[in-house]
Amino acid sequence: MTPRVLLPWSDIAVPDGVEAAFYDGTGTPPDVSAVEFYVLPYDRGPEPPRLIAKMPSLKAVQSLSAGVDSLLPLIPDGVTLASGRGLHDLSVAEHALALILAAQRDLPRWIGQQRAGSWDRVHTRSLADERVLLVGYGSIGRAVERYLEAGEADVVRVASTAREGVHGIDELPGLLPGASIVVLVLPDNPATRGLIGARELAALPNDALVVNVGRGTAIDTAALTKEVADGRLRAALDVVDPEPLPPGHPLWRLPGAIITPHVAGGSNSFHPRAVRLAGEQLARFIRGEPLVNVVR
Repeated sequence: MTPRVLLPWSDIAVPDGVEAAFYDGTGTPPDVSAVEFYVLPYDRGPEPPRLIAKMPSLKAVQSLSAGVDSLLPLIPDGVTLASGRGLHDLSVAEHALALILAAQRDLPRWIGQQRAGSWDRVHTRSLADERVLLVGYGSIGRAVERYLEAGEADVVRVASTAREGVHGIDELPGLLPGASIVVLVLPDNPATRGLIGARELAALPNDALVVNVGRGTAIDTAALTKEVADGRLRAALDVVDPEPLPPGHPLWRLPGAIITPHVAGGSNSFHPRAVRLAGEQLARFIRGEPLVNVVR
């Protein structure tokens, strides 16, 4: 029987003898009853994952996202789920660095002055020699670290469990008071939700910068809003909770906050990397070889 696969783009390499259908997450999907290998469209909302329940022949699902916690309940027993680990590493790391530098070098001030035709010079903060608490030390965290070290920051690594050179998350309370910048690169799961609450924020020194390029649920938004509104802490956020923030939420306009709309992983480096990974994974599947980045 000819294997049937469902792919988001037509530029993914399809091995000879494989029947491919295409669905980019918009419009009406094709018949999926015979699909064995499904590459999920990226960032297309809840509809593409819901198709999984309509695929009785399904054997493997390839996600193009690094985090797949929300997919796990949708994957039937016996079906392999592989993540897009590695696809977004450099894109997210670039964005994390951009947020840090925008905040440290006060870019919103200079952009505002440009619009006003003003030339008012002051010295700013820097990244160099600052102690950066990097919370989340997977492949994206390691990519962020490379940029931080290029900027000569003092990086302190934190992960869910301690290992050589990496602090465990249980050590966080003792590490926060010494950090001038905290960068969160965390998935959304029960262990990370609300990890940074009022108590943790209060432990940070005055003028510390909180950066989040993981998931918004890791931070207590109300507690962070209060700290930023009081002028004690600053924030540079690509993700928030809820997402998006409702119109009129104070964080939109607070002078100590920079917000981007969950775009860290969406640079133009993503597509060619995703096409390559999907093609390689499909080839492995057809050859009967194990997939990489297998979650379950």
